[in-house]
Amino acid sequence: MDNRTNTIAGWALAGCTAALGLSIISGMYFHSERPETMGYPIEGVEEAGGGAEEVPIATLLASADLAAGEASFAKCAACHTINQGGANGIGPNLWGVMGKSHGHIAGFAFSDALASIPGDWDFQNMSDWLASPRRYAPGTKMTFAGLSNPQERANMIAWMNTQGSNLPLPAPPAPEEAAAEGAEGEADADANAADAEGNATDAAAENATAAE
Repeated sequence: MDNRTNTIAGWALAGCTAALGLSIISGMYFHSERPETMGYPIEGVEEAGGGAEEVPIATLLASADLAAGEASFAKCAACHTINQGGANGIGPNLWGVMGKSHGHIAGFAFSDALASIPGDWDFQNMSDWLASPRRYAPGTKMTFAGLSNPQERANMIAWMNTQGSNLPLPAPPAPEEAAAEGAEGEADADANAADAEGNATDAAAENATAAE
């Protein structure tokens, strides 16, 4: 009986030893070094920390495609009309909007977040608005997610300008001015994002207080 037990134990030990040996050998054979750069690049996506500089809206307007802008406006047509004398819908009629104040249509229920913004609709702030309405006017009732492509925004704004506004397009800045404007625009975007985050935090705190 003892011999039989010893034989079984020996075979079991031999099997474990063989398995361990195979594991070590296979690990050495298939071993690969850690790549210097993890993952692989995806076309059109900036690497972390890179971030392409924003091209000034005046530069984009100079090469704007009006037909493409009209086609892009179809994304807005569910809520807005833009023909002269057109009725307001969920959003206001946009005939002649460029150069008008943010809450220029009497009787339309603009959100306080938008109507309280001083100044008129110019090319830059219209681009900022179309990029992200909620970031431009935190608390706005507009649910549109925004147009992330700067050239698409420029195309649409240029076409909208032909619909009752016809403001002269701004001259494209010189290269050094464009670089300075890009840095300033990035700083403004960061500030707007911080303001939006702060407003959301304040709203959450007020709601929590009201619930107590």
